[in-house]
Amino acid sequence: MISASSLAREDYLAKNSKIEMRLSGIGKSFSGVSVLRDVDLDITGGEIHTFMGENGAGKSTLVKIISGVQPPSAGTLEIDGTPVDFRTPAEANDAGIVIMHQELSLIPEMTVAQNVMLGQEPMVGGLFVDTAALRHTAQEALRKFGFSLDVDTLVKDLRVGEQQLVEIARALIMDARLLIMDEPTSALSQSEADILMEVVRDLARQGVAVVYISHRMDEVFEISDRVSVLRDGNLIGTRLASETTSDALIQMMVGRSVEIKPVQRQSPAQDNVVLSVRNMSATHMGKRVLEDVSFDLRRGEVLGVGGLLGAGRTELLETIFGARGASYEGEIKIEGQTVSLRTPADGVEHGLALITEDRKGNGLLLDRSIADNVILPLLPRKSRFGHLSGRDRDAEALQVLETLRVAATGIEHVVGRLSGGNQQKVVLGKWLATGPKILLLDEPTRGIDIGAKDEIYDLIGKLADQGLSVVLASSEIPEFMAVCDRMIVLCEGRVAGTLSREEMSLDVIKDLSMQFEQH
Repeated sequence: MISASSLAREDYLAKNSKIEMRLSGIGKSFSGVSVLRDVDLDITGGEIHTFMGENGAGKSTLVKIISGVQPPSAGTLEIDGTPVDFRTPAEANDAGIVIMHQELSLIPEMTVAQNVMLGQEPMVGGLFVDTAALRHTAQEALRKFGFSLDVDTLVKDLRVGEQQLVEIARALIMDARLLIMDEPTSALSQSEADILMEVVRDLARQGVAVVYISHRMDEVFEISDRVSVLRDGNLIGTRLASETTSDALIQMMVGRSVEIKPVQRQSPAQDNVVLSVRNMSATHMGKRVLEDVSFDLRRGEVLGVGGLLGAGRTELLETIFGARGASYEGEIKIEGQTVSLRTPADGVEHGLALITEDRKGNGLLLDRSIADNVILPLLPRKSRFGHLSGRDRDAEALQVLETLRVAATGIEHVVGRLSGGNQQKVVLGKWLATGPKILLLDEPTRGIDIGAKDEIYDLIGKLADQGLSVVLASSEIPEFMAVCDRMIVLCEGRVAGTLSREEMSLDVIKDLSMQFEQH
């Protein structure tokens, strides 16, 4: 039976919709291998329609077909009752379809304003870019969406989270009838994500159809009208968000129940301090990004680092690792000895390893094999004249493959063809092969599905049980409660508080993350 609320909703959408898209029997094959099969879907203006599924489920392929990046192998698309056959993204754009990819497509050497307005530059006489108008329009767009960025900053000088805001702003200023957003909050803090949620709701109220792709279950229920779940290239089903549960969606996604529970540690953290940071302050581009930060990390401990976007999480990890040069003040001790960390090589020499938040940009060579990626940090110590024997190369890669249970055809599997979760395992594995004492993790589960997250959490717990000390920076508060023994919360580059696992809660962490902003 159709409920009265469903009928009212359909009547509202019919009156406010800017677009009606119907997908019928959509399929896609590559070299005879079917990756998408017989998908039937309706996408309606005024509605936020979330696509869910594990990595490799077919979500990305489906949105590429909708946005003209790839043609379907079977099936048809209709817009407002008329069949369409997009052969290029430009054709889809002309029909009002805009896609915001998870992987950033910005031009690093251009400014924020130039990237936001790329392809939509205001011209003078049709010949020259009106620079003043370009800056003003970009500035107004960022202000409208609640994003605080300097439009004259080069994109290469922004943090990953800030770059994602630029990517979002560029998509939002286009006159979209259908906006596809692929993991738009994966690098954002909770407060930035909250701002984006309101922007998306406002677009839907204006009749725009929003296709939203996310692995964050709380986000899905906060923003979605309907949720469609794909698994292994098949559409498992579509549900009203108000009439389903997270357990039901997870069951649809993975075919089994997955519950993210606190990692059960076999060995508690030891008393001896492995890393001690005292009065650390740092400046970047004339701005103070860390102020008088102090903490200790014990052997076998997982220490979380929380805070809003721009609070200093990434800057702290990079400074400790030596990736920010000599731009810091304060003292770093490793196993009681004061050390000077001015380069990443210094960090590696003293037993540190850093897994960056941008695994595809800074952590991996996507067009090379697993083996080629694994041996990179080993070359300075294990090679002769910059060369590692084929036998040693294969042995190191095979150990990573087996120990971390990477789902791949073998060590020569190209990393760019792995799922997000398995790519992250390769990044972890290549640094674990260096035998670190301290592992620095920056957003270790960014863009990874819920099943793979559980695996990463278990792996972190097992590494800590073996005596590895871990510092984990994240924008996802549930992550701290799942895997951390303690955490520090940063606000505007300062430590706002230190919490034990028992003291951690969503409200407490949020309050601390805004502590200095409120006064």
